[in-house]
Amino acid sequence: MAEYIKKKSLADEVAARLQEQITLGRYKVDEKLPIEPELMKRFGVGRSSIREAIKILANSGLLRVQQGIGTFVEQASCSKEPMEQRLKRANIQDLDEVRQLLEMKIAEKAALNRTDADIIAIRTHLENRRMAAAEGLKEACIEADVAFHIAIAEASKNEILADLYKSTSIHLKKWFLQIYPDTRAFEETYVIHEQLLKSIIAGDAKKAWTIATKIIGHVSQ
Repeated sequence: MAEYIKKKSLADEVAARLQEQITLGRYKVDEKLPIEPELMKRFGVGRSSIREAIKILANSGLLRVQQGIGTFVEQASCSKEPMEQRLKRANIQDLDEVRQLLEMKIAEKAALNRTDADIIAIRTHLENRRMAAAEGLKEACIEADVAFHIAIAEASKNEILADLYKSTSIHLKKWFLQIYPDTRAFEETYVIHEQLLKSIIAGDAKKAWTIATKIIGHVSQ
């Protein structure tokens, strides 16, 4: 039975589907994958997409390619997979959950570690968010909202937290554009975002954590 791919990033989609099948045990370690024509038929894509998908998984350590012999499963899970690649194929809801958890911690850390320059950046993005929301500019509003939280992440002075937050937010931007019909939600949450900024300026880590939790609760409703 054919397993046709619907999205445009065909190689990434094929790679994700193959990885899922390996993880679920359809293909075992050291087992040879079907030949290219069979994979092309199964996924409904061209040869170049199959080869690129195999390259992605080989680079991550999941597959090994033996020239003239075939492609074999190297390991059952993609522990060597680059984080960016993992985030790219992540379930949207899972990715958003990670973002929400990060928002609480970066708010807490930003209250403890922010500099004057950080405060200026956070305030600037919040004002851009407010103006874009008032003018009904959804895309600009989402960009400013993401920039606001990224500035908080950078103010946390934890580079890993900041990098993780940036990556998750960038991958979620298109989804935000789909789930928000207009800028009304951003107008409604302006005051609580302003409260978050004030708690960071005050250096109140506990309050910053609490307000970030309230923001998450409002957004997820």
